[in-house]
Amino acid sequence: MKSWLIFPSLPTGNNRQIELAGIDLWTSFCVNEIFVYPSDLNIDRLIDALGRTLSQWPLVAGRFLLLDGKHYVIEMSDNGIPVSLIENTELSKWPLNWNVVLDNVDGRLPAFLDEVQGEKVVRYSPDESLFRLKITHLVQSDEWVMGCSWSHVLGDACACSNFLHTLSRIYQQLGPPEPSPVFERRLWRKDEADQSLLSTMRHLSDTLSTKQYLEFMTKQTTYDQLNLHFSGKQLLSLRKLVLDSSVTTHDVLIAYIILTLNIHCFSTDEERILHTSTVVNYRGVSDSIASSNLAANCSFRVWSDNFDDPYSLSSIAKALRCSIIRSRNPKFIERFQATADGLMRDIARDNRKFNPSRIANEIIINSNFRYDWASLVDFGHTDKCRFYTDGTRSLCLRVFRLNPMYDGIKWVERDREGAEVAFCIEPSKKQKFVNAWHQDINENFINVKR
Repeated sequence: MKSWLIFPSLPTGNNRQIELAGIDLWTSFCVNEIFVYPSDLNIDRLIDALGRTLSQWPLVAGRFLLLDGKHYVIEMSDNGIPVSLIENTELSKWPLNWNVVLDNVDGRLPAFLDEVQGEKVVRYSPDESLFRLKITHLVQSDEWVMGCSWSHVLGDACACSNFLHTLSRIYQQLGPPEPSPVFERRLWRKDEADQSLLSTMRHLSDTLSTKQYLEFMTKQTTYDQLNLHFSGKQLLSLRKLVLDSSVTTHDVLIAYIILTLNIHCFSTDEERILHTSTVVNYRGVSDSIASSNLAANCSFRVWSDNFDDPYSLSSIAKALRCSIIRSRNPKFIERFQATADGLMRDIARDNRKFNPSRIANEIIINSNFRYDWASLVDFGHTDKCRFYTDGTRSLCLRVFRLNPMYDGIKWVERDREGAEVAFCIEPSKKQKFVNAWHQDINENFINVKR
């Protein structure tokens, strides 16, 4: 193994301190991503590109600190980023299939990661980097694997994808994308909070100890994961079933999953899905809240009203769309985030964990469909870069673009409009869902209740 500490090409942080909002304090969590390339990554070019990217993104080369017992900051201290290179001679080729979301139970992702140590971040360790890279060269197949671990205090998946996209472009000598990232974020005041919204924030108010959180995640291993692939053509057929022009293809896709669960898997009032809880990105709604190029955590969960008809594709899709439209109201965002901000500060102060469990009749939606990771971080391997991540649980829908596919002879033309939906389900209900889905696919969804 070879390892390096890569410093910014030009030190631009100058120890400037960026104060974090409470909603940035996902201190013990990180975003872990894997990218697989069919041929050479030039390590010298990659190291040079990383140094230049860090000069554009000095936040990433910083350290997480607590000042005066109440102010959380990232000090942009121009530290080095750990990069390691492994020459793997044992694997004949990349061992995983085309599924984007890997099953946590398999535990295959960590072997290709040098993961940020969240507990060290929590303890404000001056030696713990907030971002790490691990490169694995599969010698027999000459494939290259890049594992990225990104501390969640740096920002959400959008911020991470923007950073990695910048790295990919600079590697290709294309120059960084515009606009440049900004790091100063809005700090929320207690008097902006709205206590009437607490009932929609059980995941932040009814928190867990570390032991309780680990017990919950261990229980999740008793569920089975489903990875459903929909082609762009199939999604178009689904979209045509809903005449309302306000809903999106993504809305209809989610509504189809819910409808199929309600009809074929859930027979009791306690099981039936009646509303959604959706993670939404609010960048660009208002520059006074979060500009489109803000590198921070800019998302929250919004609840839909109960569906008028939980057995109607249109009814479910419309309820989902209404909740997202409501979440785009700047006044609502301000009240919601100020309230969540205080709860997140309590979680960080008390070293608690957010509550990942569902409330009754709920399904959680955490979609990355807007980010085409495999394209954004392809390092010039157009439509040949595969992307992998993990992290789903019972009835938590993760949605991503489909990976490019290789048929053993050539790369197949990529379906850029298709989607993968991954979630966990009770083993006794898994086959019921799969059978119904296969039948709908074979019938081109003609018998789906609109």
